[in-house]
Amino acid sequence: MRKPLSLLAGAAILATTAGCLVSMPRTNPLPRWDSSLLVTTERLAERLNDPRTVIIHVGRDRASYDAGHIPGARFLPLSAIVTERDGNPNELPPAEQLETAFEGVGVSDNSRVVLYGDMNGLLAARAFFTLDYLGKMDAALLDGGMEQWRKENRSVSTEAPSSATGSLTVRARPQIVVDADWVRERLGNDSTMILVDARAPAEFTGETVSPGVTRPGHIPGAHNIFWRTSMVSEQDTRLRSPEVLHAAYTLADAAFGDTVVTYCLTGVQASHAYYVARYLRRPVVMYDGSFIDWSRRGEAYPVERGTGEEGGN
Repeated sequence: MRKPLSLLAGAAILATTAGCLVSMPRTNPLPRWDSSLLVTTERLAERLNDPRTVIIHVGRDRASYDAGHIPGARFLPLSAIVTERDGNPNELPPAEQLETAFEGVGVSDNSRVVLYGDMNGLLAARAFFTLDYLGKMDAALLDGGMEQWRKENRSVSTEAPSSATGSLTVRARPQIVVDADWVRERLGNDSTMILVDARAPAEFTGETVSPGVTRPGHIPGAHNIFWRTSMVSEQDTRLRSPEVLHAAYTLADAAFGDTVVTYCLTGVQASHAYYVARYLRRPVVMYDGSFIDWSRRGEAYPVERGTGEEGGN
């Protein structure tokens, strides 16, 4: 297992302007990305009257949606696409439930889905991951979300559009979701597995103990790339350039063929890291149970604290 990537080093790389030169190891060619997975506000504004474009506002409740949303956007509650399983929140529900949820907001096989939502895009990223799991892999996030839309003084609506049920063919991809045993079997044995912990630095080191975590710290060998560092700034929630995002994986010595395994506390922040990896065209899976699940297991599932000191039970 490679040496963990410190947050300070990762943040420094991510803060580097896209125009700066970054040394690329032999295993990493120039950055590549899938521009179809990110839609600008300008491009979305041009599509508002396109019947194939389905805009979805994802939130914990309707408050922000009812206060003003992008014209034509439909509301999708987070509760419709997550469930609690074995005491772990935010797990994937059965595919049939997810199919009903997305069809209920108008998603069909030929829809061009654009997602945005609460918590600076975190919930939209969770919906993106969920659609990926269902086999609809052409959804996109709105770059900068509602914050950027309002900043540009674009039109906002408080009216919900008329209901329209979609027709979505589900081709579930369970292979993109891994569990604790899958991760444990590869610890120290698989040099092509890159563990990315998307939590805040203090949670990663164990300085902060989140509710439900019994052994603070992180999975051994994980690289702490806090999900918020993928944005330009706290005030500008647009995605950083592909070159800057790619630099974090360069620092982690991750080759393009390596499998990125994202996790966080309960699988929501990890969904954003999953999205970024997909945007960068990297092989990626998610440990959906995440650290709340890992920390509750026995010593066979080791925990590191700080820069690598093994945590207690």
